[in-house]
Amino acid sequence: MTTLSDPAIDARFAFVQALVAEAGDLANGYFQRLGTLTIKTKGLQDLASEADVETERLIRGRIAEAFPEDAFLGEETGMTALAPGQGIWVVDPIDGTQPFLSGMSNWCVSIAYLRAGVIEIGAVYAPARSEVFLARHGTPSTLNGRALTLHPGQALDQGVVSVGYSTRVGPGPVLPVLERLLRQGGMFHRDGSGALGLCYVGCGRLLGYVESHINSWDCLAAIAVIEGAGGKVNDFLAGDGLTRGNPVIAGAPAIYPALEALLTG
Repeated sequence: MTTLSDPAIDARFAFVQALVAEAGDLANGYFQRLGTLTIKTKGLQDLASEADVETERLIRGRIAEAFPEDAFLGEETGMTALAPGQGIWVVDPIDGTQPFLSGMSNWCVSIAYLRAGVIEIGAVYAPARSEVFLARHGTPSTLNGRALTLHPGQALDQGVVSVGYSTRVGPGPVLPVLERLLRQGGMFHRDGSGALGLCYVGCGRLLGYVESHINSWDCLAAIAVIEGAGGKVNDFLAGDGLTRGNPVIAGAPAIYPALEALLTG
């Protein structure tokens, strides 16, 4: 198996910065005219609109033009064939669709690039908050061009933990997590976007993030952001994590064991 050269990764990293900006601007245009959108229900608390679909079509088309040798996995349009050793882009065109459709600012465009089990590139853009998180494996992650610093907290009562939840798994797994956190003097956070919650770990706003199940398109770009800031994340891609999702635990190395105990008991 050949190895991508640094220039090849550099080309994709430069490309994704322009792409995430273009996709974010398109999505934000829809956000400015929410009353005109066609919305469909995919499941309980799981919505999609033409904004999600058209933004993903833009991203998928641009990638196909620039890097036709790469595979693609998107929340709205699915996955292309993936050969061993082939690079793949993993995309959520609008993570936080419910907040998006409710007129709130906590949504983003999330784009990751993986190869050989490594998240080489992550880009998360929150247009309504004017924030761009970028990660390239082996280099420091940034927010609007500035290097990130993790939260200094050493215990769960020294900050806020994002606790993800999905109706796919129901309330059973999350209720014990909340109880453990609150009994240790901690506080929980959730704003409807897993990608942003994880990025807020990377930039030090949150102590950590835990969720019993999250899909790859919701988290891989943000995991790259955390890792590039020096944070620790569980092996999300273990097993069928790419296609079926997995639990996620993320935080600074010092707080990681306490976060892991929240989720595992």
